[in-house]
Amino acid sequence: MGRFRQALDGAGLATIAEVKRRSPSAGELRPDADPAVLAPAFAAAGAAAISILVDERFGGSLADLRAARAATAAPLLAKGFFRTAADLRAVAEAGADAVLLLLRDLDDTCAAELMRVAATLGLDPLVEVHDASELERAVALDADPLGVNARDLSTFRLDRRAQLELIAQVPADRVVVAESGVRSRAQAAEAELAGAAAVLVGSALMLAPNPSAQLRDLIARPLVKVCGLTRQDDVDAAADAGADLAGFILAAESPRRAAAVLEVPETMLAVAVYVGEQGSDGADLAQVYGRVDGHRDRTATLLWRDRPVATVLDLPWGGEDEEHWDRAARTDGRVVLAGGLGSENVRAAIERVRPWAVDASSRLETAPGVKDHDRVRAFVRAAR
Repeated sequence: MGRFRQALDGAGLATIAEVKRRSPSAGELRPDADPAVLAPAFAAAGAAAISILVDERFGGSLADLRAARAATAAPLLAKGFFRTAADLRAVAEAGADAVLLLLRDLDDTCAAELMRVAATLGLDPLVEVHDASELERAVALDADPLGVNARDLSTFRLDRRAQLELIAQVPADRVVVAESGVRSRAQAAEAELAGAAAVLVGSALMLAPNPSAQLRDLIARPLVKVCGLTRQDDVDAAADAGADLAGFILAAESPRRAAAVLEVPETMLAVAVYVGEQGSDGADLAQVYGRVDGHRDRTATLLWRDRPVATVLDLPWGGEDEEHWDRAARTDGRVVLAGGLGSENVRAAIERVRPWAVDASSRLETAPGVKDHDRVRAFVRAAR
């Protein structure tokens, strides 16, 4: 296992921050991007690794890779269109820890040989796929790490749905990188729930006024969920406040029952909340509670495409329960902390539990299902 793969194979979602001046799909991004400045700034902001474009079509060169290597000790991925052993030797000599191999441009014999050469040079080959056929080939080649690109490099069209489906099919023992199209915490989180160990983010950082601040914002945890939404105006307010998850309660007995899952922007994921039995309402995630003695349980399972991905822990009925936070902190896997949270207490709960997400509803309302936008904004600010 090389430095690059090892950096991605940890707890939580890792981020590969990319330095590129232009792209064929978007044109000029950041013509004055300086890898000697950006690479260490990205590492300080929390990037697990740095991607450096070395192809002139992206405004890059081997000199950029050398400059980044001189400026940071973080693992470096060389990105370009590599087809020969000489290409790999060149990036290894320039300081790369990993190299991108586009399976679209390589037959299996060539790909296997380049993977072998990369290993002899101490490089982790990140084998990139775009469709099911390429994924099947990459798995047969024992590619690890394995990149799944949401962008079709022939048409430049993005298809994040197809990307997520491919990620979910990768064997669980492989380190998977979701590439292209990630511009929000919610999009990165969905890639994680599908099975990605890391996301590679380039254009969203290059277009930001402050790339390293944008990276910090992208990887910030916990995610913030505003639940019990019944009105589009409140969904829009939650999105404007910076919430990541929009919760719609579809249980008949709830005073906050929504008529349907409402429209959410691409910066958010929609969560349909059920009691007793999961429905099918077009949401990105399902939050399913059981019933205990005819009432809703205080623990739910969060599902992505019917796959359990997190545990939702509500404060037990009756309000205060000092041991609740300790129980939550001991829960394995991703934890969504809910029940009685508001701007006044969410930060203390986060410090104690370190949850994957926090969820608030009743304390943000003027009436059941009617949100106070000032309280929503205050809750999101406090949770950040």
